[in-house]
Amino acid sequence: MTQKPKLLVIEDDPGLQRQLKWSYDDQEVILAGDRETALAALREHQPAVVTLDLGLPPDPDGVSEGFATLEGILATRPGTKVIVASGHGARESARRAIAMGAFDFYHKPVDIDELGLIVRRAYHVATLEAENRRLAEAAADSVGDRVLGGMITAAPEMQKVARMVERVASANVSVMLLGASGTGKELLARGLHKASARAEGPFVAINCAAIPENLLESELFGHERGAFTGAVKMQEGKIELAEGGTLFLDEVGDIPLPLQVKLLRFLQERVIERVGGRKAIPVDVRIVCATHQDLEAMIADGRFREDLYYRLAEIVVRIPTLKERPGDAALLGQYFMARYARENGRSFQGFTPDAIAAMADWHWPGNVRELENRVKRAVIMAEGNRIGADDLDLSNAADEAALTLKAAREAADRLALRRALARSDGNMSNAAKLLGISRPTLYDLVKQYGLENA
Repeated sequence: MTQKPKLLVIEDDPGLQRQLKWSYDDQEVILAGDRETALAALREHQPAVVTLDLGLPPDPDGVSEGFATLEGILATRPGTKVIVASGHGARESARRAIAMGAFDFYHKPVDIDELGLIVRRAYHVATLEAENRRLAEAAADSVGDRVLGGMITAAPEMQKVARMVERVASANVSVMLLGASGTGKELLARGLHKASARAEGPFVAINCAAIPENLLESELFGHERGAFTGAVKMQEGKIELAEGGTLFLDEVGDIPLPLQVKLLRFLQERVIERVGGRKAIPVDVRIVCATHQDLEAMIADGRFREDLYYRLAEIVVRIPTLKERPGDAALLGQYFMARYARENGRSFQGFTPDAIAAMADWHWPGNVRELENRVKRAVIMAEGNRIGADDLDLSNAADEAALTLKAAREAADRLALRRALARSDGNMSNAAKLLGISRPTLYDLVKQYGLENA
């Protein structure tokens, strides 16, 4: 059963207490009628949100006791979202409460619907801030979120992959890693090598798609002096250089058919011949390969040898995309932000709520590599002390991929704020009136969505 969020209501009017408790039946409402009871309830229940009537005994007609209670709450739990209510000198009380650290202010008599919106927004902001703190702590000490090869993840889907790779590391079998570009195939291959009995041997990687076909054979098998124009000396190939260790063949689907025959012969006999040579050279090496292509379809089309596939794919590991790893985009984003901020001598307080929402919603066609590039660029170019969705060039991500009510609501909020600010020429009072909210609430939303300079 899902635990209800806790709401502390500090109100000395018994009738209003009952009305508020009835209105928030989806929350665990804790009631308090004075400062001492309120602070005791705060320490015991640790609610994220508090509503506070400033007119508390022994000064029910003033605000002195209410402000003393507000000060005590923020001193005890500084992150608490306190929503203050008063009918006494509302304008001055609002300014003073916000200056002290209150989340928002509303004028009595209470409008239950309006107060409910403010309470829900307070919970939303508290949740985002808690997530930001968790991500910052993870970035500062991400050892607990690191798996095989130093890969950072908290997603069960990726941890399952890492455990599978760890299990096959000790076995003397060829492993094929299947996954989209940017999912961390080489990182996992290096982790497999380090977890194997060949860890003391070399790890040699070659991207078969990055080398022209006429040079790939020489890169893999080496060549003898004079084997072709420009071959002025003998050169060992990548297979030979990986003796006693691991050879990682990235984008193995790009190996041309004639060279596939020679690679198959090596896998069957474990000997090679350099280009232009006739001497059989035995090589003890483990093969790990990777591709983002559909090799089974390539086999059906006659573009990849079936017998080679079964030699390379004794164990097949499928790597999920970043979108299939819930929570990892924000976790990795925090890690990359901390890393590139250090490298560029910059400091950030974290991501804005709209950035976190955009990272969760974006489909990440380039996976982790795309995320890293976006964060690196944002760290260099961002002007504020927090990185927003605009800095990541993801300002439209929530609109394009808003599959949840939460994302759709936040996108609508952001659009309404921009239009109101534009229509009022940046005048916060006029913008608040257009939106039908209080000015303190508008200030908070503008900050929340990173629209200070909008």
